[in-house]
Amino acid sequence: MIHLKRKKKIGLALGGGAVLGAAHIGVLRALEELEIPISYVAGTSIGAFVSAFVAFGKRWDEIEELANELKWLDVSGVSLSQYGLLSNKKMGKLIRESLGEVTFDQAKIPVAMIATDISNGEKVIMKEGDIATAVMSSTCIPGVFVPVERGDRLLVDGGIVENVPVTPLKDMGADFIIGVDLISKRSNRRPKNIIEVILNTVDFTLMTATKLQTEEADILISPDLSAYNMVDTDNVKELIKTGYDEAMRVLG
Repeated sequence: MIHLKRKKKIGLALGGGAVLGAAHIGVLRALEELEIPISYVAGTSIGAFVSAFVAFGKRWDEIEELANELKWLDVSGVSLSQYGLLSNKKMGKLIRESLGEVTFDQAKIPVAMIATDISNGEKVIMKEGDIATAVMSSTCIPGVFVPVERGDRLLVDGGIVENVPVTPLKDMGADFIIGVDLISKRSNRRPKNIIEVILNTVDFTLMTATKLQTEEADILISPDLSAYNMVDTDNVKELIKTGYDEAMRVLG
């Protein structure tokens, strides 16, 4: 652990995984307790949501308080669009209510988020502009949420192209990267509804690519979250503890 404290530029890559992202909060707690400073943060999907709070100076317990109060319907609403079942505009509203009308250049810790251009499949690394819109874009699960228009692009979940966002951190200047992978150790369960069908499908698609992408991380925290599904917000406390325990095992 001592060698981590000596590093000047540590980057934290927070991966996607829907509600499983509560485990990120446990990782943040471990980093704080071990006094490991973060110089850069990047997030994909739910990792983008958490990274926004990290970038603007929120401590793990403040994010935990918010997560404990959240329910699926708090960040989604019924959509009449032909492009998706739900809208995640409520997620953008939540970001604005919590952080204000903030932009990337106002962040205390430099942050990047990843989305996918659904028109051409390109990876879009977001490092400027409105934070709330970027979070909405990165968390926009295709088929579930309506794609988000950002500039001239139509964006969906960044997990399709890079689920644990290591590459942006290298470009930002990090010389040591800690990755948090929420899905590689999971064994999926029989889905109970259309949302879980879509999430499982995306999950299967990402697993192999994520393992390859995270090889470039210097340290990888990958908790086994098989006991939890990706939409049940009743398990937030358990997810936080699991993330914390695994981070302490790997880092401590």
